[in-house]
Amino acid sequence: MRAVVQCVSEASVTVEGREVGAIGKGFLILLGVGHGDTEAEADRLWRKIAKMRVFDDAAGKTNLSLADVDGEVLVVSQFTLYANCKKGNRPSFTEAGDPAIARRLYEYFADLARADGFTVATGEFGAMMDVALVNRGPFTLVLDTDTL
Repeated sequence: MRAVVQCVSEASVTVEGREVGAIGKGFLILLGVGHGDTEAEADRLWRKIAKMRVFDDAAGKTNLSLADVDGEVLVVSQFTLYANCKKGNRPSFTEAGDPAIARRLYEYFADLARADGFTVATGEFGAMMDVALVNRGPFTLVLDTDTL
């Protein structure tokens, strides 16, 4: 699994002009599922994200976690995180997971965050989405379960 995690002041996602998810301060997580990913990768990735200390404390140091700042989570599925751009100018997406499995793991990942007590919004799996955000910091991390 791959995730782009952005600290945000606010973020939202719309589909055909209809807002389907929005959060205040917290994480916008663009989530990609690859071949062979399972619940184990989702568990490991969520545990890492939930415990990351990337929000500023009173001294301006990145010492606070999502829970420490009462943060929210917006999870947006993003199969393009598995783009292969080695050959030619048109990316290949053959490394992305099967859509049925990816949808299940995407929903499972969002449920992990909910189970930890966070307010969680999501995009719409498989839809063309417009994502708006105010990146706080800016602070953006790229995580891959192959290297965690």
